[in-house]
Formats: sequence, C-alpha cells, structure tokens
Amino acid sequence: MEKRSRNLNVSFRVSQQERDLIEKKMELAGIRSLRAYLLKMAVDGYVVQLDLSEVRQMVSLLRTATNNLNQIARRTHETGNLYDADIRDLQEHYDRLWEQAGGILKKLSEL
Repeated sequence: MEKRSRNLNVSFRVSQQERDLIEKKMELAGIRSLRAYLLKMAVDGYVVQLDLSEVRQMVSLLRTATNNLNQIARRTHETGNLYDADIRDLQEHYDRLWEQAGGILKKLSEL
C-alpha cells in the first residue's frame, strides 16, 4: 500500500436521492465504476456559477417595453391616433433590450 501513487483516502456521505442522481449521470457518461466517475469529476469537472443579474435586468426591460406596447395599443384603439413620441419610446426600450441581449450573448460565448 505504501508504494501506491494514490495513498490518500477521500470519502463523503450522500442521500439516496443524491446517489441515484450520481448513478444516472454515470450511466449517461458511460462510466461503470463509481470510483472512476467521482475521481474524474473531482479532477476534471467544473462548477458553473452564473451571475443572472443581467438576465433579470433584461427581463425587466422586456416587461416595461411590453407594458408600454400594450398601453399604446389600447390608446391607439381608443383614439385612432398613434403618436411619434410613443414610437420613439418603444424604439428606445427595444434598443436597450437588444443592447442587453447582445452583452449577455457575448458573455455566454466566452464561457
């Protein structure tokens, strides 16, 4: 045992649900050995931690633009008039939305 290159032991406990999930992922990866799978994930695996604040901001912009569009549609149906200021306001919101979407897509492509 002393001449082994892997002479340290690492162990941890899991719930039955976690064990079942590990086994499903092992099956998907085509690995039969629990030890080999856990070692591979511990050494080569990675954890993805996403900052979704920009996505939340984009959703907020989308909500605002959608609400504005609905208000403009209602007013247009009631009065029969479509105002230039309303169109400019919508265009500004959509420009900000596309700008935000472009930034998010750029960051995702860098992952």
